[in-house]
Amino acid sequence: MVTGKFFFMRLFRGLFYLHLLLIAVLVIFLTIRGFLSAGKDRGFHHLKWYAPLLSSIACGGAIALAWQSITRCNPSGAVRTAFWLSPLLTCGVGVLFVSIGFKGSLAAGVLALVFSVIQSLYACWVNPRFEYATKVLSISMAPSPPSTGFVFLSVVTGTVYATFLVAGIGGATAIGTGIDTVFILVILLSLAWTMHVIRNIPHVTMARIVFMKFMCGIEFDTRVALLDTIRYLVGSICIGSVLAPVLGVIRGSARAMNLVAGDTDEFMFSCANCYSSVASTLVAYGNRWGFVHVGVCNKGFVQASGETWEMFKRAGLEPVINFDLTSSFCFLSGVAVGAICTLVAGSWALVIHKSYATEVSIYAFLIGYLICRIAMAWPQACVSAYYVAYSEDPQSVRFDSTTIRDCIDRIQRYRA
Repeated sequence: MVTGKFFFMRLFRGLFYLHLLLIAVLVIFLTIRGFLSAGKDRGFHHLKWYAPLLSSIACGGAIALAWQSITRCNPSGAVRTAFWLSPLLTCGVGVLFVSIGFKGSLAAGVLALVFSVIQSLYACWVNPRFEYATKVLSISMAPSPPSTGFVFLSVVTGTVYATFLVAGIGGATAIGTGIDTVFILVILLSLAWTMHVIRNIPHVTMARIVFMKFMCGIEFDTRVALLDTIRYLVGSICIGSVLAPVLGVIRGSARAMNLVAGDTDEFMFSCANCYSSVASTLVAYGNRWGFVHVGVCNKGFVQASGETWEMFKRAGLEPVINFDLTSSFCFLSGVAVGAICTLVAGSWALVIHKSYATEVSIYAFLIGYLICRIAMAWPQACVSAYYVAYSEDPQSVRFDSTTIRDCIDRIQRYRA
């Protein structure tokens, strides 16, 4: 069992580093080929394509770092701002796409406008939970080190890596053949996986530090924790960076389906229940709370996820986690920063070269979202460590466990 665990950890670590090498070669090739084609009459203007996108990436990195600082200094203001500002920014993105006027941009604009309405309704619905989310954020972030330089380094790393990949995407776009479209898709997949790995390295590191403070009262050295993560845990992080987002989407969609279905339509309700049962089973094999035990116990991601989920169920934490808004807060923060990047890049491209506006806006949104999620790995890791510490010792006097117990009592009274 242990041998198998370490085999898969080493396998995924090797695959990750190999994929980085191959992507680097591909990007360099596409970039050089794209710039060599600049003298030919291909109708591609490098400056008009690159300038808006690269500027939006730099803007996204700066805003993500600033937003992380705001979250630490004023959790209540950050939570409320994310839930109310994100729908407005998403609506602005929808208006931008509609203004571009192409078929693809019109479809994207309609989706953005619908999503902004959904966000607004969701913010109204969860408004009573803001106080609890703020309290959990404040309590869980208290033991974390005052300096989070390694998170700053992670954001900078993600920004630089995204900029590097954009060079390859631009090179492929300059030629624009069928195989270049495949190259762009491959680069985007690499971007998603790598940015999740970059995000989860500080997540595992910070979760270990905060967990040790909650459980044992130990001040763990940040540099030691980070070096241990890089040396021994990259394989598990690579596995988790594939499984956790996919299974998170499945779990989130199952919850949304249950809310929509209610109990008014028997067939739809039965389908929603079936899908929810499948999602509940799958989440035990990959959830973000498993990253805590990956860092603390050096366990494989799947094993850590399963054990953590069982502990949550024994401690009665599943309804509390569903009640908590930390994940939604981090997600909407990413949407908001992605929307800002889209408005910067899309507006610029719309003015200087309208035909580039749609694709540049989409790339800007994706990159801005991923960069912000790297920055928000720190508060999300603190909250994860808080819940895992509670599940291991609900009676601990080292931290304010009464906050969770009060929430459990409130949910039980509501259900009764």
